[in-house]
Amino acid sequence: MTEKQPLPYVVTPITPHFGGEVRGFDLKGTAPLSPAVVNQLKEDMKQYRVLVFKGQGQISGERQVQISQQLGEIESTFYKHPRSPHPDIFRVSNDEGEGCTGVGRTGWHVDGTFQQKPFKYQTMHFHSVAEGGDTWFVPLKELYELQDEETKSRWERLWMLTGRGGFTHPLVYTHPVRRDTTLLLHCGRPFCSGWALDDDNVSTKQRRIARLLPAHEIQDELTAKLDAAVDTIGIKMRWEEGDFAINDNLGNAHYATPGTQGSRAAVGLRVLHRTTVAGEEVPEKEDGRRSFVLRE
Repeated sequence: MTEKQPLPYVVTPITPHFGGEVRGFDLKGTAPLSPAVVNQLKEDMKQYRVLVFKGQGQISGERQVQISQQLGEIESTFYKHPRSPHPDIFRVSNDEGEGCTGVGRTGWHVDGTFQQKPFKYQTMHFHSVAEGGDTWFVPLKELYELQDEETKSRWERLWMLTGRGGFTHPLVYTHPVRRDTTLLLHCGRPFCSGWALDDDNVSTKQRRIARLLPAHEIQDELTAKLDAAVDTIGIKMRWEEGDFAINDNLGNAHYATPGTQGSRAAVGLRVLHRTTVAGEEVPEKEDGRRSFVLRE
């Protein structure tokens, strides 16, 4: 009988249904992570959807990029701040001299909705934290399951018009890795130009766009649902210096709280280094319909 190999690290759940914390495992170094660690990371992301490795000190930009590349192809679509240590590191701060400000503050969202294939993961490494600079996370499968049948049915008929690149995404679709239900949304005004509503054909594959709805109508509804859900099924992540997180961008909505942009003099300096790992599949509903370009 083959002896079972010990796990490279141990995850402590943050909540019963999502989120995990790892202590006592060092991500620093120069050699690539071992295949065993990479495999466990990918399996743990399927289960926990957000992992936080505690006490990592200050991992270099080059190392963060190396780890990200082992999770998939890096896709960098953001402004390159002069203080960024690497072209693929998005440096975020509450001080414009230190990094890009106002990031994630427009509303609850999934990153990369303007693309045909939204990002699969983000890595987030905190070199410095500010008091009150929390990030909120809500798992989207559970958010959907909280809704009554009328709401679920209506959400199934909605498509988000991004207004950027022309892509129109299903609000409700199948997570490409977990194969359960998830949502694709952005509640920030600049990132959504409206919503398309399907007709109510019994055969979902035969449904066609019946009418268009203003962006704010559904964004406001989703914002209210997410604001309520974060206290019951979500995580209000209070970061610590040295935290290194990996987020399942397709499984969670997230939101940067007002405290992330507090005055440096009042709350301290916040510096976040972020990478984004490219999506691998076009969002697809259970009936096979996929994101498309809507010719208005």
